[in-house]
Amino acid sequence: MFASCAYAQKEITSEKEQNDFDKEQAKELADFSDEADTNYIYPFHLQITGRVYLAKKWTGIDLYNVPNADRLHYRPNSSYNIGVGVTYKGITVNLAYGFGFLGFLNPSRELGVTTYLDLQTHMYGRKWVVDVMAQLYKGFYASPKGTGSTDGSYYLRSDLNVNEFGASVQYVFNNKRFSYRAAFLQNEWQKKSAGTFLLGAEAYYGTVNGDSSIIPIHVDEATADRNIKQFRHYKIGPSVGYAYTLVIKKHFFATASLSGNVAMGNSTTVSDADGEENNFSVIPSGFLRASLGYNSERWAGSVIYTSNNISANPGSAIRSVVNASNIRINLVYRFAAPKGVKKVVGKVKPD
Repeated sequence: MFASCAYAQKEITSEKEQNDFDKEQAKELADFSDEADTNYIYPFHLQITGRVYLAKKWTGIDLYNVPNADRLHYRPNSSYNIGVGVTYKGITVNLAYGFGFLGFLNPSRELGVTTYLDLQTHMYGRKWVVDVMAQLYKGFYASPKGTGSTDGSYYLRSDLNVNEFGASVQYVFNNKRFSYRAAFLQNEWQKKSAGTFLLGAEAYYGTVNGDSSIIPIHVDEATADRNIKQFRHYKIGPSVGYAYTLVIKKHFFATASLSGNVAMGNSTTVSDADGEENNFSVIPSGFLRASLGYNSERWAGSVIYTSNNISANPGSAIRSVVNASNIRINLVYRFAAPKGVKKVVGKVKPD
């Protein structure tokens, strides 16, 4: 008897929650039709989009045209993190931590120790996309294994550090039919395929520093003797790009977004042999975003990848590229917001 009553109460609660969810959806859909084509985009701004995720961020350095190496990779020994987050209206909060049991996913101590602060904020509005980054990494290893070493082990540089700061903003032209949020926040649902051109601007400042030559002596002795200890750059300029979401049977999607930045700026190489060498020129860069997943009324899931390649020193013999990347696997569930949340955040708009 008790079990039956409990089951009946659960059914009533579940039915009430579904009714509340449906009622809010009907209201939101009517309001949303004024700003977007609801045949293409279905909104969930009045519902809470909750997520759990597995993520990894990293910032690496690629040095091109290095004698005897062609390209020299420096990578950090960064970790995977498990996180939880929510999106409601225009507010997104995510919290993540690198739990010890994820050790089987993380690189071994053979790759040295990296200390880092990696802040990447991606704000996906209806008409505008804004990205802000502040990254401080110290401690890298050369890849592949054996590069720069004499015994075939990893060449470690605990002194090497990268500091990169920047921001980009882009306008989404086809904002009534294309949704970045559906692919990267999943508080919207893209029901039909659509694409859009992008136009904006980017600005960056960064440094790569080492206590001794950044080029290992066992890669090229002559370059190492120059004792290049720092690369430094700043740049600002316009960007243009295109994004497209392919939708299969309404629920499955694949999104790709690529933009190129052609900026004016200055690149500086600091060495004992030549002092400071400055090169003011046009400096190209590229920003890739991709998402692959599933979307429905309640459940969603995705694999998200972003990669921002920030070039410097295009006019010098050795060219440096700072690569800031992020990969995330999301599992999402949407539910009606409690009254307390509505009361506190009720006046916040999605954009």
